[in-house]
Amino acid sequence: MLRYLPPLKECPLSDPKMVDAVVMIDDVPAGVRCHTRDDLERRLLRKLDLRMSIILILYALNLIDRTNISNARLQGFEKDLHLHGEQYATTLSILSVGYITMQVPGNMILHWLERPSVILPCCMLVWGTISILSGFYTGIVVARFFLGLAEAPFFPGVVFLVSKWYKRDEVALRIALVSSGIFLSAAFGSLLASGILHNMQDKLGQAAWRWLFYIEGGITISVAICAMFILPDFPYNTRWFTPEERELAISRLAEDGHDNADELGKQTTMQGLRDAVSDWKVWFFSFATMFQIVGQSFTGYFPTLCATLGYDATVTLLLCAPPWVFGGMIAFALTWYSDKKKKRYQCFMVSNALCILAFIISISTMDKAARYISLFLMAQVISGYLLLFGWISNTFAREPAKRAIAIALMNALGQTGSVIGAYIWPSSWGPTYRYSYAICIAALGVSTGMFGGMYLYLKHLNEQIERNEQDVHDINELRDPIGFRYLV
Repeated sequence: MLRYLPPLKECPLSDPKMVDAVVMIDDVPAGVRCHTRDDLERRLLRKLDLRMSIILILYALNLIDRTNISNARLQGFEKDLHLHGEQYATTLSILSVGYITMQVPGNMILHWLERPSVILPCCMLVWGTISILSGFYTGIVVARFFLGLAEAPFFPGVVFLVSKWYKRDEVALRIALVSSGIFLSAAFGSLLASGILHNMQDKLGQAAWRWLFYIEGGITISVAICAMFILPDFPYNTRWFTPEERELAISRLAEDGHDNADELGKQTTMQGLRDAVSDWKVWFFSFATMFQIVGQSFTGYFPTLCATLGYDATVTLLLCAPPWVFGGMIAFALTWYSDKKKKRYQCFMVSNALCILAFIISISTMDKAARYISLFLMAQVISGYLLLFGWISNTFAREPAKRAIAIALMNALGQTGSVIGAYIWPSSWGPTYRYSYAICIAALGVSTGMFGGMYLYLKHLNEQIERNEQDVHDINELRDPIGFRYLV
C-alpha cells in the first residue's frame, strides 16, 4: 500500500530527504498514518499559515479603504461635497457596480497568469492610490466607481488562493482567519478614524475627513509593496518552497479529492468559465448570496446605527469597535467547529438566527443598552458569510478553473445585494430604522431557506455517491474519487 509516491524523475529516492517524505507503509495497519508524513505536513502548514497571515492585514486595509466613507460621513463629508437626499447612498452603491464588473475577469486573469503574489498587491497599489486621490477629487461618485474596479479581484482572488492550498476540511477556518480583516478593519478602522477625525481638522487647510483618505490610502500602498515578497503563488509554482514541500502540498490535495488539473494547471480558464456558467448550482449559490448581502447591508451604516445611541462622533466611533471584536471571536469559534465537524449549513444557520434576533431587538426598543447589545449580535453574522465561501470552495473542489469562476461569480452577483442594500437605510427611517431591519429579516430568511435547499440537495448527492460506490464493479466507472463527499 503506497501512501504517496511522487514521480521518480522529480524526486529520486536516493535523496535522503525524500526517503522521509515518501513512505511505503506495507507494514503499517490500515487507517494508521505515518508519523513522518504527519510531521512534514504540520511543518508545511505552519510555514504556509505564517505566509498567508499577511492577508489578514491586506483584507483589513481593503475594507478600511472601502468603508472609510461611512466614518467620514460623521465629520462633514456630505456637507463639504454638497450631497443631498439619496446621493450618499449612490456613492455607496456605485462602488458595488465597479466591484461587480471586475470580479469574474479578475479571477480569470488570476487563474491564467498564476501569480497571485504579484496580482493581488498590484490591485492594492491601484486602490490605495485612488483612495488618496479621493481626498482631492470632488467627483466622489467617479472615484468610488474606480475604487470598486480596483478592489474587485482581491477578495475572490484570496478565497481562490486559499482553496488552492488547503484541504476541504481546512478551508473554512483558513478563510475566516485571513478574512478576519473584516473585524480588524471594523474595529481598528473605527479607532484610527476617530483619532484622525479628532486631531487632523484644518491641518494644512484640509478637512479631517480628507486626511482620512490620504493617510489610509498611504498605508495601503506601503503594505502592498511588502506583500509582493511574502504571499505565495500556487503549490506547483511557488518559488520559496523546497521540491519536497511542493510535492507534499500537491499530494495532500490530490488525496482530498482535488482534480489532477489542480496541481498541473491543465484546465483552461475558458473551460472553467463555460463549466461555471452552465452549472445551476453556481447560479443558485450566487442568488442566495445576494439575499444574504442585503440582510447584511447594515455594515455600511454601522457608525450611523451606533450614532442612534446619542453620543458624539468620537465616542460613536469608539463604540463601533467592541462589536466587531466580538464578531471576530465568534467567527473563529464557528468556523473551527465547522471544519472539525465538517458541517457548513448548520453553523451558517445559527449565525443568521442570532442576527435576526438582533434585528428584532432593535425593532422592539430604543433602550441604549439593548440596542448596543444587538449590534454585537449583528456583527457576528459575517462569520456565516465567511462559511459560505468555504462551502462553495468545497462544492467545486475538484475543478480549479471552474472554482475560480464560481467564487468570483458568486461574489459578483451577490454584491448586487450591496447596491440594493445601500437604499434601504434612508435617514427618514431613522433613528429606529424599523423598516430597514424588517427588510433585512426578510432577506436573511430567504437566504437561509435557499441555502437550506442546497444543503438537502448535496446530502442527496452524497447518498447517491455512497450507493454508487457500494454497487459498482469497476472503480474506473465512478465519476468521483473513492471516499469523496460534499461537505454540507
